[in-house]
Amino acid sequence: MPFFKELRRRKTSSKSDVTPPDGSSTSHESNGTVPTTKSSSTLSSFYGSNSTPASSIQPHQSTPNLTLPISKTGNSINPPPQRPAASGTFTTNNRNSVAGMSMAQSVNCGPAPMVPTSPFAPRILSITENSWVNQKILLVYGQIADPSQQSLDGTLTVCHHQDNFPPTIWPVSDSHFKALVHLSPGPNRLRFDFSSPKVVSVNSSIPAHSSWMNINCLPVTNSPPVQLVILLGKDSPGTFDAVPERVQREGNDLDTAKRKFRMAAYLWQAFTGEQMYRNGFGRRCFRIEEEWQSGTLTFRDQESRQMRSEAKIHVVRSEKSVKELRDLDLAQQYDKATRKGDLFSIAMEAMKGHFKPKLGQKQYVSVLLLDAHWDTQSRTITGHAALGGGSGEIQLAIFGSQALQSYPSCLEDVIPAFTDCTRTDTSFVANDCNESGSNWEAANIGMGAHLHETGHMLGCPHQESGIMLRDYVRFNRTFSCREPYSTRTKSPGMRLCLPKDECTWHRLDTLRFRYHPCFRLPSDSPVNGDESVRVWPVDSGKVIITAPTGIAFVELFADGDGTCRSWIEYGYGDGSSGGPPRQVILTESDLRSRLGGDKKNQKLKLCIHSIGQGSHTVEDFGQLRSKSSIVKLPNGQTGFKGSQLGTSQQAGSRPEQVILESAIKQTKLLMSIKVYHGFALDGIEFCYEDLTSQLFGKRGGQPGGSEFLLGMYLSSKARLLIARLTLLDTRRGEVIMGFNLRSGLWIDGIEVITSLGRRSGMYGNSTGGSG
Repeated sequence: MPFFKELRRRKTSSKSDVTPPDGSSTSHESNGTVPTTKSSSTLSSFYGSNSTPASSIQPHQSTPNLTLPISKTGNSINPPPQRPAASGTFTTNNRNSVAGMSMAQSVNCGPAPMVPTSPFAPRILSITENSWVNQKILLVYGQIADPSQQSLDGTLTVCHHQDNFPPTIWPVSDSHFKALVHLSPGPNRLRFDFSSPKVVSVNSSIPAHSSWMNINCLPVTNSPPVQLVILLGKDSPGTFDAVPERVQREGNDLDTAKRKFRMAAYLWQAFTGEQMYRNGFGRRCFRIEEEWQSGTLTFRDQESRQMRSEAKIHVVRSEKSVKELRDLDLAQQYDKATRKGDLFSIAMEAMKGHFKPKLGQKQYVSVLLLDAHWDTQSRTITGHAALGGGSGEIQLAIFGSQALQSYPSCLEDVIPAFTDCTRTDTSFVANDCNESGSNWEAANIGMGAHLHETGHMLGCPHQESGIMLRDYVRFNRTFSCREPYSTRTKSPGMRLCLPKDECTWHRLDTLRFRYHPCFRLPSDSPVNGDESVRVWPVDSGKVIITAPTGIAFVELFADGDGTCRSWIEYGYGDGSSGGPPRQVILTESDLRSRLGGDKKNQKLKLCIHSIGQGSHTVEDFGQLRSKSSIVKLPNGQTGFKGSQLGTSQQAGSRPEQVILESAIKQTKLLMSIKVYHGFALDGIEFCYEDLTSQLFGKRGGQPGGSEFLLGMYLSSKARLLIARLTLLDTRRGEVIMGFNLRSGLWIDGIEVITSLGRRSGMYGNSTGGSG
């Protein structure tokens, strides 16, 4: 027993008398840390003059790990303040130290060891830990250390989940970086490694300054995709314009075109997803149709023939020959051309023939015209048009391939493409709009202008700023922190491109995208099929707007405004706001106060948008609420006219007004409604029990019109026979509640809605105009 007591006494003494190898006391910092009173999570981040991140960038950082001594020779760098160490003692034998991590250790391993934080570990500011995204390529932005104190250049290496995608390397400029991250479906554990000649480690084979982040990717399948199509002439060789050096280095065949177009589409998606997040709509983006194929998003896949699910590029041949497509009379940029819109019609017919959409199966198609060609004699790009829009079941965007040689073909090419200062050789390729004087500027114009037309395809008009103006000349700044010399401005590029310097989608564009079918998420509530918007004046100069799906926003236009500069947003329902209202009341004084300046007294135009993608335009709000909209009824009551539908500009148009007799005479019973129509509305006849009728418009279209009977549920022939011969009493309380109309330049179609919830169906063109 004395022996065991002595042994226990020695063990206790040894445990309490050990001194850390660096000679520090156990009551002070742990081994390898720097004394400080400031947490690393509070390090200021440089953004503008106040060194504060943009409000749209969430200042959360990824989980950093690993720390190593820093070189104190040459350009010495003092480490920034760091989180105080936890109490306790670290020894050189700590199994979680840097020396315990092998370079072979990858993101296959479990959670990163909780070791002292490196002051130079990358901090991701654009997305938070465990976020959910729905796109394959994610754009991230972050910082190294504190940019306001130290300016570091170096490289950022992105190591992907379980090494299922090769590491990619991105530049760090003045302690800022932007990177594109490839995500796999499900959870993704990512590692970001920073390295710089100015910041060295004891063993350079070990990533000394790393951070980890978990991102969850949920691919969306419940929304219509954006289809990517390359359109060729029926006899096209499938090549695009490129300088000889490019042709020799990477080729200009159809496979190369597909790789470049695919990469451009993923850049559109990454850019749009980040813009939606910055505007408060979450990680929401359009999806791209994909297929199982040989991967092209990294050049290593092209070498190994690795199979992946990536964007599908449809290759469609037109019925037109290359010579017909390159006709100068079709060239949009040729002043003397008389058929500048024909390329859009040709592409539309080709898409209808390829996709064969069914009624209600709307397709969203972005087309690359591969046979676009720089004609050196006429100094014109032939076979090219930049147009977007569509109607019916095909929404279409078209753009030429004149800048395709400058596009990146994989993730490794993105930074080289946006920093390539090689001058444009107009002996072989075009300097589009004289804004593509170098390769990187040509990439901006090509990908950016095509995205502009894709915006039109998704329903966006021109805006006062952003992609839908010509903001895409700065498209490179979204993906790179440093900008090369610009031939367009004849000045050095921006040294540090921060989020505030990037091109954007306008706020109104993101509002349109928020409820667009292509941007729907699985968590979104179902949308009512009635997209209509209704507007009518009431007492006290007020106007009521209703929409069954909810009102998204209202655009205000002063007289002469080509683009919207003022608008009203309503709750968009991403949080607990309860969603947009179904009814709002507007007053002229409130609307005019939003215009500001000398526009308060000008003619005011409204464009009202519903959640269901419907819209309604009030050309003159002042007239709508004026005395001209008030109708005195025969019984002394006051009625109000709604806003006009159609433009009344066709030959023979004349104003008409009908007040239903059944609405003011209790003895008058409305039996049926006859609608006269072909592919548009010609007239409506209201038929009464006493065999009298009231005609609004004329009896045109198909003979006899289409009749809708009220109050009876027999077959059409039986109802007509009983009503006409026996004058059956049909008083069952069913009355007209309103009409559902489709209109554009004229009234395309009309549907009767009754108090019993019955609908007549659309008479006329059910897909013409808008609801």
